[in-house]
Amino acid sequence: QVQLVESGGGLVQPGGSLRLSCAASGNIFSIYVMDWYRQAPGKQRELVAGITSGGSTNYVDSVKGRFTISRDNTKNTVYLQMNSLKPEDTAVYYCHAVLRISSVSAQPYAYWGQGTQVTVSS
Repeated sequence: QVQLVESGGGLVQPGGSLRLSCAASGNIFSIYVMDWYRQAPGKQRELVAGITSGGSTNYVDSVKGRFTISRDNTKNTVYLQMNSLKPEDTAVYYCHAVLRISSVSAQPYAYWGQGTQVTVSS
């Protein structure tokens, strides 16, 4: 079993900052990619940022220059530093990981966290 546990969400004023964390635990051999998605009410879930095991990153255009994704491979943890937050960043943020659970097979498996609410409002 693999679990992804997110933390760090909350209510913040426009222009403020939050840092999300997601820790993966369980039967993990290695993690290929860790991502953050978000879903606002009435909208589809979208990829916000992703980071590979080698440290390559990608961001949706709307957060470039404001959000930074990073990971600590020793702790199987990914972070999302969110600065200059805007009301349109309000959403449930989900951690997602693609990982390998076996030393024998390279078969990738995808897992989701339970989500953490981020609300940007004055």
